[in-house]
Amino acid sequence: MAIYLSCEWFVNAVEWLGARLNVGKMAVGTILAAFGTALPESVVTLVAVTTGATEEAKNIGVGAAMGGPLALATVAYGVTGGMLLLKRRRERVRVLAGTGMPEAGRPVSGPDDEALGDAKDMKRLAKDQKWFLPIFIVKVALGLVAFAFKPVLGIVFFAAYAAYFWREMRGGREADGEDEELEPLKFQPKAASPATWAVVAQTLATLAVIFFASQLFVKQLDAIGPMLGLSSAVTALLLSPLATELPEIMNAVIWVRQGKTQLALANISGAMMIQATVPSGLGLLFTSWKFDGALLWSGLITMAAIVYLLLTMRAHRLTPARLAVAAGFYLVFAVGLIPILS
Repeated sequence: MAIYLSCEWFVNAVEWLGARLNVGKMAVGTILAAFGTALPESVVTLVAVTTGATEEAKNIGVGAAMGGPLALATVAYGVTGGMLLLKRRRERVRVLAGTGMPEAGRPVSGPDDEALGDAKDMKRLAKDQKWFLPIFIVKVALGLVAFAFKPVLGIVFFAAYAAYFWREMRGGREADGEDEELEPLKFQPKAASPATWAVVAQTLATLAVIFFASQLFVKQLDAIGPMLGLSSAVTALLLSPLATELPEIMNAVIWVRQGKTQLALANISGAMMIQATVPSGLGLLFTSWKFDGALLWSGLITMAAIVYLLLTMRAHRLTPARLAVAAGFYLVFAVGLIPILS
């Protein structure tokens, strides 16, 4: 509950922060919101790879760097699709209740079959995935080989995110069309235009709550896992990424509820770009970045999920139901993980 409420205040603050910084609506999701919500997972990697006393301790950071993109590409997108399905069906029920038309009389091709956004929206979302996929493929490939200058390539991953950051921020506000009216800032609910200090204060305060609440959740899962008979490896690969990516999932739920689907999707795709580059760069610099079977399996499932999404986007057939299917890839990962770890 603490994570959900802090995320609700965070998305409220970050939209105002985007207006203050004069960045485009999509950049609010891909850069500003993604930077904040990707913080817990990035910190887990940073602490593990820089302070780990043993190679095994450092490899926790490598697992976090791989688990984050997996959870985002599957569970986060899947939950977003599920929320969109629920929202559209509730709207349909309200319309049918208002018109008195029985549910059985509605056309077969209903709102659930409608694609998400127009061609322009799909093109922008697909572009993020096209940035992510080749970077992620290189990231996985580097985990299968060993050579002397591999750590230096960590800097290349930082440079890749810098290029993505520049592209998103350069887009500006004009590419996003008309501005939407923002909800009042929670810190100043009666102000039509809140003070900049209040926007910054609410952003930082909610980020702090999100960070500490997420870390507490991870520790609880680490304790619950053995109680349920799960090994530490299973807990680290299956449960911990879900906890650290919970802010992105909560943000998506909130923005879908507010009718801001593109922001919800942009937050996930932007967080994926951070997870594909920054934690990977840290891992390459401070660890051997060597993958075992479980890490390789997580990489393959992540790539499969992204290819599936790209194909549906390219065909302009990405619907809420097809987006929800992405969560199924996480179930495939969980099932395939059992023989690998046994």
